[in-house]
Amino acid sequence: MTAPMIGNYGTQPEDDQSRRTWVAGFVLRRLSDAAPRGREALPAYLQRHQVPTLIGVDTRAITRHIRELGAMRAGLFMATTEEPEAMQRVQGEAPMDGRELATKVSTPTPYSLEQADPAAGRVVCLDYGVKRRSLELIRDNGFSVIVMPAVAPVEAILSTDPRGIFVSNGPGDPAAVPGAAEKIRVLSDAGLPVFGICLGLQLIVRAFGGSTYKLPYGHRGGNHPVKNLETGVVEITSQNHGFAVRGTGAGVEGAIQLRVTHVNLNDGTIEGVAHESRPVFAVQYHPESAPGPHDSRYLFDRFVQAMHTTASTATG
Repeated sequence: MTAPMIGNYGTQPEDDQSRRTWVAGFVLRRLSDAAPRGREALPAYLQRHQVPTLIGVDTRAITRHIRELGAMRAGLFMATTEEPEAMQRVQGEAPMDGRELATKVSTPTPYSLEQADPAAGRVVCLDYGVKRRSLELIRDNGFSVIVMPAVAPVEAILSTDPRGIFVSNGPGDPAAVPGAAEKIRVLSDAGLPVFGICLGLQLIVRAFGGSTYKLPYGHRGGNHPVKNLETGVVEITSQNHGFAVRGTGAGVEGAIQLRVTHVNLNDGTIEGVAHESRPVFAVQYHPESAPGPHDSRYLFDRFVQAMHTTASTATG
């Protein structure tokens, strides 16, 4: 974390976006032990979740180092660990290229967020590391949400009779997620609307013939300007990813059925795509805004509209 002090607001359960904390290590300059009324202090939270934490570091110097040399493997060690041993252990870790992490954070069993009116229909979330707020926004639009494991077979997904498919965010190399691209293509072939965010965009692009690559140091933080090419509006977005889609604002390499809808104004990378003829679209950033700017919440409304339109066409 590059801000000099972290934790002065404390933590609260309603802010949790997953069933547990997945971070492998936490590095910061100064850790606050503030605990406003009704909140848990961050040091206690980190200890409760057994997150290794390194305090007192010049984190901005580390950031400059990464900006110059790119993201790299790292480790946190006790001061008694000899440097050769530490280096050996770090180098023994698999690089992020080719590293499959999504199935490790996915739910092991299906679960549901039920809507009061079951007749409204169901949305299936393919869980590659989904944030709770995304599920709540879909449910708040009137749909029950069934969250399926990353390894769930297509037959199990279709057996729920979904109105649409939400492909979630998640960690790791999109090229390494087993069977994901093929599964998404089959679900789209079935005529279902598909909406993806972050890793979900990368998997959707791969499902239609595109490819991805590792960024030097990724896009991290809550102030990335993204231009919507369809409206001309610049959205301030929250981002947290280390891979990107090959192509430019003019098109996605290898995926002629997809058009580019959003681009990053910092480096020109692809931030959004849509299928030319199917109700399939995705963005690279986090429109659920938990936390982050609310500029892109409209994408959930677009997904809902796609499902209503598809349902009307099918019944008509």
